[in-house]
Amino acid sequence: MKYTNSYLDKLEDILEQSLYTIRYERGTFQSGWCVLEARKVVVLNKFLDIEGRIYTLLEIIPQLNIQFDKLTHESQKLFEEVVKRSGVIA
Repeated sequence: MKYTNSYLDKLEDILEQSLYTIRYERGTFQSGWCVLEARKVVVLNKFLDIEGRIYTLLEIIPQLNIQFDKLTHESQKLFEEVVKRSGVIA
């Protein structure tokens, strides 16, 4: 799988379609990210490169309350792939 800006955009679309806000900020994140669940905000370390951002989103997405029915068909397929890859039962 190629880790490109286009792939990153598709992962970000999954979050945005589930009404999460994605912010790239600097801070002291233990794993490069944090989630403010009550506000539906995902904060990623802005110093991560594209590959780091993609790996981080691949780690975060299965843990979130993603609204599958609000996703576009393309995003639904990608979400299923991400969850399957992570081994999390959705």
